[in-house]
Amino acid sequence: MDFEKYQNLPTIILLRELIRKWWQADLTFADRHGVVQGWRGGEPPLPPHDFCRLSLLAPEGERRCSESLRSLHEKFKGNTRLRQALAQDCHLNFTLVGAPLYRDAEYEGMLFVQGLLRQPLEEQTALNLKSQLRELVPVASDLDRALARVPLLDAREMGKLSDLLELAIHEILRHEESPPPREEPPAAPRLPAPGGPAFETLIGRSGPMQEILRMMEKVAQSDSTVLINGESGTGKELVARALHQSGPRRDKPFVVQNCSAFNDNLLESALFGHTRGAFTGATRDKKGLFEVADGGTFFLDEVGDMSPALQVKLLRVLQEGTFLPVGGTHPREVDVRVIAATHKNLAELVQRGEFREDLYYRIHVIRLHLPPLRERREDLPVLIEHFLRKHHREGQRARGLEPEALPVLNAYPWPGNIRELENEIERLLVLGGDREWLPAALISPRIREAVLPGGQAMPTLRATGKLPEAVEALEREMIQRGLERTQHNKSRLARELGISRSNLILKIARYGLARGPDEAGEED
Repeated sequence: MDFEKYQNLPTIILLRELIRKWWQADLTFADRHGVVQGWRGGEPPLPPHDFCRLSLLAPEGERRCSESLRSLHEKFKGNTRLRQALAQDCHLNFTLVGAPLYRDAEYEGMLFVQGLLRQPLEEQTALNLKSQLRELVPVASDLDRALARVPLLDAREMGKLSDLLELAIHEILRHEESPPPREEPPAAPRLPAPGGPAFETLIGRSGPMQEILRMMEKVAQSDSTVLINGESGTGKELVARALHQSGPRRDKPFVVQNCSAFNDNLLESALFGHTRGAFTGATRDKKGLFEVADGGTFFLDEVGDMSPALQVKLLRVLQEGTFLPVGGTHPREVDVRVIAATHKNLAELVQRGEFREDLYYRIHVIRLHLPPLRERREDLPVLIEHFLRKHHREGQRARGLEPEALPVLNAYPWPGNIRELENEIERLLVLGGDREWLPAALISPRIREAVLPGGQAMPTLRATGKLPEAVEALEREMIQRGLERTQHNKSRLARELGISRSNLILKIARYGLARGPDEAGEED
């Protein structure tokens, strides 16, 4: 079976997103021979789990991982009566969970998720695990941080994951059994119009977002390097994917690497690959991610964390399209569009001598700045509506928020930006899915405490009329109460509301809340 064609099934896409979001793991396929397949061709992506990534970088670790996977594969292959997911411990005592696919009683392969813990690690077990990994990868560092990110699944969570895998198998079989569509003459290929379907994943009607979309329309069809600035959680990777999907390279690979995930040696090997004998344990040549991305787009996240030595190699790729694998003597050519991202101020890093000036200007050809959510509050209602639809599940009754809930969410500064908002909406749906309207009482305590210090009463919002008018009424009431509470101290109120002082002054004028002509002399 050709599983490549199933990657775009809506159910499979949703399941992969859920598994990545809930357990930081990838849904992966192995064929009837136990060979792991990539969903989009080329080498399969490294799993996001740090320990598994590090283990797979070492030839011996890759061999042991393959043995663990083959053990589960043989169980499915040897017993065609199995129709449910099974768990298998790997060489690092993590767990991989797989579900078999049988068609007409023939074993076709399995879907699996790896790198999970079924119970918290005791101190000695954790020490042994880190020792095992250092034997495979002597240069591995910051293992305590990596270990803290390992997803922990209790029996209930393990059952939930098994159900999702079996659901994925069922969806693939259902699609396989569907009659083939009527053949029609193939349409002439054409590029999507700028601002078309690929941009639909970017939600926002505010001025800053419209400006970003207009800029993206201009640069999507080019091969120019793009630098995306923005705080964590503002959607930098989402913008990079939209640029890739809207451009001429959309049918080629889109490869992602976080430059802060590995130390220097491991990152160099991951980016540029290595040759046989380049270092201890390098028993064969291995492609780097630049080579995997050849012809496509390479998204380098947190490029500001890259060391000066690797900055030199990156500059060479950008200028000449060539690089040397670790241990290599012959340069290799690639054609890759680079989109870089960082939450840091690269100009300041250049001034401090921490980032190469020539590389800065090379990746700073086109710059997109993604504003934090607190600076685009006009988008909050539409984002909430989008996430309510995205995370709504069958059987849930929730249709929206109760009137008093929106003021709380609107007043919160959202330090984690859109990612934090999405997590909060998903949490509300899980806790209040049996209700028709989600109340403010279910909002996370940290948000309610930050917005309502001292247990103040929440402002009320009318439950009828159009949403934009209701939001404006709420905004006016919040600003009016805030001015009374702070004795018209605009700087203080702007900080509390999470907006700029100039923006607050404009809103005060818009809603007619100024005290009079002499107010300018009375504000702080």
